[in-house]
Amino acid sequence: MTESTAAHDDRREFNSYDDPDAPWNQAVEVGVANWNGDVVAEFRANAGKVSGAYEGTTLLLLTTIGARSGRPHTVPLSPLYRGEVMYLSSFIEEKYPAWWHNIKANPAITVELGEATHTGRGRALEGEEYREFADWVLANNPLLAEFQAKITRPIPLVVLELDDRS
Repeated sequence: MTESTAAHDDRREFNSYDDPDAPWNQAVEVGVANWNGDVVAEFRANAGKVSGAYEGTTLLLLTTIGARSGRPHTVPLSPLYRGEVMYLSSFIEEKYPAWWHNIKANPAITVELGEATHTGRGRALEGEEYREFADWVLANNPLLAEFQAKITRPIPLVVLELDDRS
């Protein structure tokens, strides 16, 4: 078992970025905002458990403050780990996700994980810290490595630092 999965065995595994069963490859009939809203509601109603494409996957709800709007925005995401360090990335091909831009503008975050709610700070990695972390991610996460090989921009990497995480 690798350093990134040792303490997080309950995650559903996918072997390829192009896996048709992977949640990021599912057709979404409704708009992303409506889909996210449904997942958020189900997550909150079921202590972090959801059905459908993300069934069996550990999710968190990330709330950021909109970079332009100043309003809170909540999105469901799958946390990734480097040892005890929780981080996020994205499979959006054409641009960085809104939550990445929001964290760059205002690092204050709220994270819902299971039934627990944590406050903290998100940190979009840059410079040498990004290069070192990205080297590790690409060597240890085949899905992100496969995705990175298909796009020209660097994958987004954000570390979550939770104030009350033990």
